[in-house]
Amino acid sequence: MTTGRSGDALTTELVDPRSAEGRAVVRRFYADIVGRYWGRPATDAEIERAMLDEPSDDLRGDSGFLLVVQDGVRVVGCGGVRFIETGVGELTRIFIDKTARGRGAGRTLIKELESISASRGVRALRLTVRGDLVEAHRLYQRLGYETVDPFSSSSYADFHLAKKLPHAVE
Repeated sequence: MTTGRSGDALTTELVDPRSAEGRAVVRRFYADIVGRYWGRPATDAEIERAMLDEPSDDLRGDSGFLLVVQDGVRVVGCGGVRFIETGVGELTRIFIDKTARGRGAGRTLIKELESISASRGVRALRLTVRGDLVEAHRLYQRLGYETVDPFSSSSYADFHLAKKLPHAVE
């Protein structure tokens, strides 16, 4: 079991991206990702624009899911899976708060996303990674994600990765 600095175990929980908790953690994801892209703190307007341009409402029901990772009662990250086609999911909204990085929260989150995905019949997960997200790219590689042919034309997709899930339910 992974424990946080306070000694609390890291736990995960499914949340609706439209809920207050879901919107708050997705907002933190965008604040981090937009800020890192520009090399400065993201403005509220930039965060709101990103949330409108790339909504997360489909990360529920038959189209996907959103998971939060907690250190005790404090939400320290999130991640989602969007179902792309039969047997294929795409990791999205992967975020670990900088205060929780390097303590196993990312690994805990990804492993649980994989487990839930497999239980829902996903046989392969894919994702894109920006070039400046070096630590995230390294984590995905350590967890078995391999470079694949491009599947996205997004200007933010510097790397295309995928992983076959060993225990997918057919």
